[in-house]
Amino acid sequence: MEKTSSDLSNQYLTFTLDDEIFALEIGKAREVLDVSEVTRIPQMPDYMCGVINLRGSVVPVIDMRKKFGLSAAQKTIHTCIIIVEVTLDNQRSVLGALVDSVQEVLELDTDSIELPPRLGASLNTEFLHGMGRHGERFIMLLNIDRVFSSADLALIHSSEALTQAEAV
Repeated sequence: MEKTSSDLSNQYLTFTLDDEIFALEIGKAREVLDVSEVTRIPQMPDYMCGVINLRGSVVPVIDMRKKFGLSAAQKTIHTCIIIVEVTLDNQRSVLGALVDSVQEVLELDTDSIELPPRLGASLNTEFLHGMGRHGERFIMLLNIDRVFSSADLALIHSSEALTQAEAV
C-alpha cells in the first residue's frame, strides 16, 4: 500500500525551556550530553556560553533560553547540551544547544502539525517549522537552521578559530 502525505510521520527530539516544550528534527541532533566544563570566550554575545571539547573538536555552546530572550536558569541535574548540526549559507556547523531538559523522541503525524502562527510583521517566526499537537499541548517545532543567523555563525567560527589558536 502506498503512503500518502498524511500517513508519513516525523520524529522529533523534544526538550524544555522554561515551561515550554520545543522540538527539533531528530536528524539534526547528533547526541545529548551532560553539561560539562564550558570555556567562556571574552566579548561573545550573552547567549553564547563558550566552547566545549567534544572528542578533540571545539564545539560552541549556545544557551537556548537566552537566545530566545528568556531569563537564565540555574543548572540542574536535568540541564543538558544537545549537539546539533546546522546548515546556514550552505555551510555546516556543529554546535551545542544548552537546554533545561531533554524529554523524549516523539513521532508526530503530519496531520498533527500546523503552520506557525502569524504574529504580525514585527515578530519573526521563521525559526518555527510548525506547531505540533500532542495531547492537549502544543510543541514548538524548530527549524534549527533558521534559529541562528549568518552573524551568529560568523561568531561561532571566530570563537572556534580563537580557541584553536590558543591551544597551539
